[in-house]
Amino acid sequence: MTEHPSADSIARYAAGDDLPADVLWAVEAHLETCETCRLRLADVAPPQVTALTAAVWAGLEPTGTPARRRHRLARWATPSLPPWLAMTAFVVLAALSLDGLLPGGSASSGVLLLAPIVPVLGVAAAWSRGMDPAHELVVSTPRAGLQLVLRRTFAVLVAVLPVLLAGGWLAGASPAYWLLPCLAVTAVTLALGGLIGVRRAGVAAASAWAVLVIGPAVVVGDVPGVLAPGAAPVWAAVLVGGAAAVFFRSAAYGRL
Repeated sequence: MTEHPSADSIARYAAGDDLPADVLWAVEAHLETCETCRLRLADVAPPQVTALTAAVWAGLEPTGTPARRRHRLARWATPSLPPWLAMTAFVVLAALSLDGLLPGGSASSGVLLLAPIVPVLGVAAAWSRGMDPAHELVVSTPRAGLQLVLRRTFAVLVAVLPVLLAGGWLAGASPAYWLLPCLAVTAVTLALGGLIGVRRAGVAAASAWAVLVIGPAVVVGDVPGVLAPGAAPVWAAVLVGGAAAVFFRSAAYGRL
């Protein structure tokens, strides 16, 4: 049904009247994708249906301060976030330990090489079915599209960037080298996630970075060209392009 159902069809559907099979199917299919007609349906719903819906929602509403806090936290992070943060700290410490093996000083430090993909792994974990016990419930909510993806990405960046800043300070790797690539790679991962899923996009981005950047840097023992200060305009363009792709394909995230 490309047009909106008539007021009579909506009213008869809400009242439970018998409708022809083709009309019933068309109305139900249309209601799944049209918020306006769902609001029309709510306006004409019988009182007993309205009361039942209100009672169900009241039963689902979290009670007590701890429950509300958990409810708000679930909008920003998965229950697996604390263990993942511990893993992130371990990765940064491991990167610091590699500095002695990589010649060339701070320019080729392990923190500098790993910083751009550490948030990407967090984004993949934040939208992973295996790491979120409530994944099926979360992705079925009306806010489970781009808004939730961006919230969890922001939560990952807020948690990870201070760890990377501290590790970079200890290793002498200035944020001027890795911060812009970090944000750009994250934006590209989200843009690719609209096509193949955020988790797969995160794994693909991290794998590509390991093969194309980390591997050659370890072999050559020098800062790769993509992390040189002169590459900042390119990373800025990549960041803007990735953000634009995410914005213009925002509807795709509702189907992840």
